[in-house]
Formats: sequence, structure tokens, C-alpha cells
Amino acid sequence: MMKRHTISVLVNNHPGVLQRVAGLFGRRGFNIESITVGQSEEAGLSRMIIVTSGDDNMIEQVQKQLNKLVDVIQIVDLTAHPLVDRELALIKVSAPSKVKPMIISIVESFRASIVDMGVESLIIQVVGDQAKMNSLVELLKPYGILELSRTGVTAMNRGEGSNK
Repeated sequence: MMKRHTISVLVNNHPGVLQRVAGLFGRRGFNIESITVGQSEEAGLSRMIIVTSGDDNMIEQVQKQLNKLVDVIQIVDLTAHPLVDRELALIKVSAPSKVKPMIISIVESFRASIVDMGVESLIIQVVGDQAKMNSLVELLKPYGILELSRTGVTAMNRGEGSNK
């Protein structure tokens, strides 16, 4: 059964590691829905959060292949336990003065914020899970989305424990 998986991969922060990880997915025919990379809590290490879909066998194969890469330190399937996941989006929407109040009302109901206000447009910043992002985008489409930039998912397991 195809299921969405969020995988945390701790890697050495060296040039080419992201390319090798992404290449591994591509060679195996696995799609990456989202990938974010940034510093981890340890100097010299980066954490990749990869969202992909597949059955349990496919995810097991991905983990085995990732473990073969020299720069991979640790792999955790975050979806095995309750997790917190968030994404950030910036949405530039057409906003002539007659519709600005309606757009602002939508933005407020999503606890998003307006980070730039032009004469004929607004840039909205929203943080949340993918469902929240998708819902806000759908509500803003009728006004005319001029530009959309999403960060991709970042995540960690809930509670006091860590993924180490």
C-alpha cells in the first residue's frame, strides 16, 4: 500500500552529498515530493528531511541504499512515530484595493501574515502543514496567484526523545 513517508537523513556536510542522495532516488525511480536540507544540532552535519511515497518495501529499499552512501550517518523514518511537520510558503497574490479586505480576512483566518503590501499585490507568509498550505492556496486562486514559493517540509518526532 502506497503511504507518505517523511525520512530524516543525517549526513556529513560535504559538497555533492545532496546530489548523491537525490540521484539515488532518481536511479531507483522513486519520487521525492519534498526535500529540505539545513544545519543540524552537530557541527559539520546537515539534516535532510525527505518526503516520498511508497509501500513499506520501497521505503526499506531506500533506507538500505541510503545506508550505503559514505556520507550518510543516520536514517530515521519519522512517520513511524507521531511527528510535527511544517512548511513555509510565500504567496504573491493580485490585490486591487477593492478585494484587499477580503484577502486580508482570508489571511487572518489562516493565522498567516502579510509581509509586503504593494499597490496591486500582497505577499502572504504562511507556516503550517501541507493541508493548511493547500487550503490557503485554493482560497487565494480566484484572486490570482502571481507567484508561489514553498520551502518543503521540515519535521521531527514529538516528545522528549531525539532521533539519535
